Amino acid sequence: MLYICQIICKQEICLVIFLQILTTFLLLNFGNKNLIQGIMKASGTFSVKMNPLDGYTKGVNNIQLNRMSIDKSFSGDIKATSKGEMLSAMTPVKGSASYVAIEQVDGEVNGKKGSFVLQHFGTMSSGSERLILEVVPDSGTDDLTGISGSMSITIEDGEHFYEFDYGQDK
Repeated sequence: MLYICQIICKQEICLVIFLQILTTFLLLNFGNKNLIQGIMKASGTFSVKMNPLDGYTKGVNNIQLNRMSIDKSFSGDIKATSKGEMLSAMTPVKGSASYVAIEQVDGEVNGKKGSFVLQHFGTMSSGSERLILEVVPDSGTDDLTGISGSMSITIEDGEHFYEFDYGQDK
């Protein structure tokens, strides 16, 4: 009986070691680097001002194409300002539209100073929404060099809130 227990324990130890090696290999080669470095969080509010800009083209067939400036001020764990541009398309179907944007955030994230660029991709289809905001790779500067991550935005009673999940390779 002791011999069988020793074999089972050895097999379990081998299995645990194998799973640890496999997990590390998959994360290093295919996974999100933030899982290895640890995901950090920042949250707070922001105000935004948007103004129309002249665009290169105009929409046709009842499609509205727009270009806007973005000026934000972040408070909370991110103390920063940002500037950027947005392109949008609005269809004649109520609640269906899309936008892309680029903004450079300059200030502090949880006390680390620097800047980074956020890329936006948003789609609304008959009222259902999808919004993706991700840090542009290698856009971090100063204390934020190597930053990566994603941000979610919610609007409640006209106030804008953000949740930023990020990591940093350094």
